[in-house]
Amino acid sequence: MSISASQVKELREMTGVGMMECKKALVETDGDLEKAVDLLRSNSALKAEKKASRVAADGMLVIHQDQGSVSAVEINTETDFAAKDEKFQAFCNNIKDHLAKNAINNIEELNEAFASEREALVQAIGENIQIRRMVKISDGASIGTYLHTDGKLAAIVSIDSNDNELAKDLAMHVAASNPNCVTADQVDQELIARERAIYEAQAAESGKDPSIMEKMIEGKLNRFLSEITLVSQPFVKNPDQTVQALLSEKSANVLSMSRIKVGEGIEVEKKDFAAEVAEQLQS
Repeated sequence: MSISASQVKELREMTGVGMMECKKALVETDGDLEKAVDLLRSNSALKAEKKASRVAADGMLVIHQDQGSVSAVEINTETDFAAKDEKFQAFCNNIKDHLAKNAINNIEELNEAFASEREALVQAIGENIQIRRMVKISDGASIGTYLHTDGKLAAIVSIDSNDNELAKDLAMHVAASNPNCVTADQVDQELIARERAIYEAQAAESGKDPSIMEKMIEGKLNRFLSEITLVSQPFVKNPDQTVQALLSEKSANVLSMSRIKVGEGIEVEKKDFAAEVAEQLQS
């Protein structure tokens, strides 16, 4: 049966699926538009499941803030090219709108709400799409947010003072300086133990007296803790002042913080270009 270009165009506009896939579906269903839609929907789920095994370490973040809380969601693609696709951008905006209209508390609720839309998007742009994680902060008198212009780095900070400007400045600082925690007593003890072991080995090589070596170890450990602890870091907008000094000046305390970067913690396998093209052709 001959399939016209107008039929393919209509099916593509209805489903967002590529031209070749639309033509193939119309051929298989003898030009029946409704059956072609059902076929593509079925294939979309299968293809989404197949592509779900592929690493998606790019993408973007969306943030929704209301008076009482802030939610940040990471949505992943395989490539930056797909992250800039208008269909993917629309998908991210739909998620942001959904957060504004619904009380969403975890990533499972989002994935359930957008399961069909995500499958259709996988089919349309040909990459694995994942709604990976969600961070929600709802404590404090003020909550500040920062979202980098490329949408790939965000930070949220809540404080116990009614000072929105301070909260925003602290969120920008967290994004820029990447502190491990708010105060030194919150640092993971395993991390401290690993650092101490390194400093002990370095001190042992110095050949100095044990008492001097211990001072060297403690000095390096304290410097390490000050570098990774929010309140001890130089404030990004005024490096002559620590964050703790700023907080004391404003009579405020940080209650919670979160820094989210697209793709962090995802192991990406490095491939040569030929291998990547071959994999795409087999998918």
